[in-house]
Amino acid sequence: MSLSQDNCEPCNSSTRAVSEDERREMLAELDNWSIEEGKLVKCIAQKDFMGPMDLANKVAALAEGMGHHPDLHVRWGELKIVIWTHSINNLSQADFVLAAKIDQAL
Repeated sequence: MSLSQDNCEPCNSSTRAVSEDERREMLAELDNWSIEEGKLVKCIAQKDFMGPMDLANKVAALAEGMGHHPDLHVRWGELKIVIWTHSINNLSQADFVLAAKIDQAL
């Protein structure tokens, strides 16, 4: 099953962090994401201010429906999405599922 078809399970302090091997495997399924300082990061370039704002609103609606909330950084010409599981201060499978669903939605 691909990540975009998986379910995002609620996380808590006992959620298992994914291993380095799992990270590499799941990252390969995503479109232009990287891991920076232990977090999933994607930057999407646009040609104005409203483009990133519109994308941020789409991501926000998707994330709210999943109950998994990324950090969204909107500025002129770019939306930066940062995802990690706050309760474990690490990456979980749910983070990669959310990223895949974001890719699919955008």
